[in-house]
Amino acid sequence: MDTASHAVMGVGIAGLATLDPVIAENAATMHAVAIGVIIGSQAPDFDTVLKMKNNASYITNHRGATHSIPAVLLWSILISAVIYLFIPTASLFHLWLWTFLAVVIHVFVDIFNAYGTKALAPLRDKWIAIGSINIFDPFIFILHIAGMLLWLTGADPGYTFLSIYMIIALYYVWRMKVRNRVIRHARRLHPHATHVFVSPTYRWSEFHLVIRTQDHLHVATWKKKSIRYLESYLFEPIPDDPIIQAALEDQNLSAFLSFSPTYRWEIVGRPFGYDVVFTDLRYRSAGYYPFISVVRLNRDLTITGSYTGWIYDLEKLEYKLQTSGKSKKKKRARLLNAT
Repeated sequence: MDTASHAVMGVGIAGLATLDPVIAENAATMHAVAIGVIIGSQAPDFDTVLKMKNNASYITNHRGATHSIPAVLLWSILISAVIYLFIPTASLFHLWLWTFLAVVIHVFVDIFNAYGTKALAPLRDKWIAIGSINIFDPFIFILHIAGMLLWLTGADPGYTFLSIYMIIALYYVWRMKVRNRVIRHARRLHPHATHVFVSPTYRWSEFHLVIRTQDHLHVATWKKKSIRYLESYLFEPIPDDPIIQAALEDQNLSAFLSFSPTYRWEIVGRPFGYDVVFTDLRYRSAGYYPFISVVRLNRDLTITGSYTGWIYDLEKLEYKLQTSGKSKKKKRARLLNAT
């Protein structure tokens, strides 16, 4: 989910925690738990600071180690310990328990969108992306806002948010059924499909699909209980081509491939050499695929620039590639000077 959704969930869990008798009877514990669950609801996404380093590090690691099984335990212990230092009269066990629940819920809800997480790492070091809930779901967000408003007007926060979470649980079950219906329909049309990738949209009745067969990648939408095809591409595995192999050495492209399960690639000839372009087919928007990876090479197949991320403007992409190229030149110069 997005940051705003996790934030309102933190408030909702704080309200739900008032049902705990120990919290309801102890003001210090209530304050500590409220702080713990609000921070815990955001904690797994603290790896967003990796954007300050570069996109490759962010894409490779975001929702990875920070959403793993060990991280869930470490986040809850660390947050509870720090809060307890400042509020030692709080119940440490209940503080940890509710903070742990907030972190678990953060990771749990993240697996239901198209991005997914490595929630089972290190037991299973793969992305889990179910694709039934949009990264920002207006229904879930509005329910939380409604609960907060009821709380402010005097409603019991515990029972208010208990009711809201029961509704949300049923909502998740319904969205899973719709998502599974879409996949079954796609597989009926393509019984030999190797993969069906589903991405939810803001509209309940619409899904974005990529259907991979042995020969093609079909980009489609599910709308009004039927599948409409938008584009079809030949499915071409990454070849043992010297240009492609040289591009695969780039960390930005490696990050893209670690994250994207379905893409198409192409080699674009340039006066100076080549652009190797990988396009993620899951995120089609208004006829455009904004999530890409581009590696620029000269005629000697030396990487001169690269970029991975969301691009809606070709001029911005060119700027990113040129900036990356200057950075790579400086890095090579430092290495030469060091030797």
